[in-house]
Amino acid sequence: MSDHDYPPNKDQNPVEGDKPVDLTEDDRAVADEIASASQSDEKRDAKKGDADKFLRHERQLAELNDRVLRLAAELENTRRRGEREKADAGRYAIASFARDLLGVTDNFERALHAAGGDDTPTSTEALSGIVAGLQMTEKELLAVMERHGIRRVFPKGEKFDPNLHQAVAQIPDGTVPVGHVIDVAQPGFTIGERVLRAAMVTVSSGAGAKPDDDAEPGQRMDTRA
Repeated sequence: MSDHDYPPNKDQNPVEGDKPVDLTEDDRAVADEIASASQSDEKRDAKKGDADKFLRHERQLAELNDRVLRLAAELENTRRRGEREKADAGRYAIASFARDLLGVTDNFERALHAAGGDDTPTSTEALSGIVAGLQMTEKELLAVMERHGIRRVFPKGEKFDPNLHQAVAQIPDGTVPVGHVIDVAQPGFTIGERVLRAAMVTVSSGAGAKPDDDAEPGQRMDTRA
């Protein structure tokens, strides 16, 4: 027998073929404790992994919640700013137009000042000056309106257009073609593609001929802007 050959334990049976060795109660207890400890370590590791995962999800949720709050605050600020800008736009939309009208107002004031009061003697020269001043003021007013997209419609001699004109009368006139405007009782105005007011016109029915179908009295378009 060599130095490393030991006799089998008297409490154990040697392995015969594939048959395992029978363990003593102490050996089985030790094996159970080792298995139990191993299972406890696995459970502890699993719980630790679950806890880490939970903490990670909590951090992600907190970050998402913070982002949502920031976006909500930004949207609310944008909404308030939009409402304020909308209110300002409605309140000051005609500021530029009104500023241009100040010059027209000044010219009217000068014309009235030149006309004087009831006791001021009125000469032909003074009246001519007042008329000239009023004509210049009207010209300036129309120019201001034109700059802001407002155009006067004065269609004398033009063909009747039910989209822009309102026929108030039809009269025979051999010098004006049928369905054309003889006279303008009141000029119209447009802004962009919309009609502010249709021009009130008198339409020719020709030299005793039947009036043009497009120029029926009272025919006009919807003038709502």
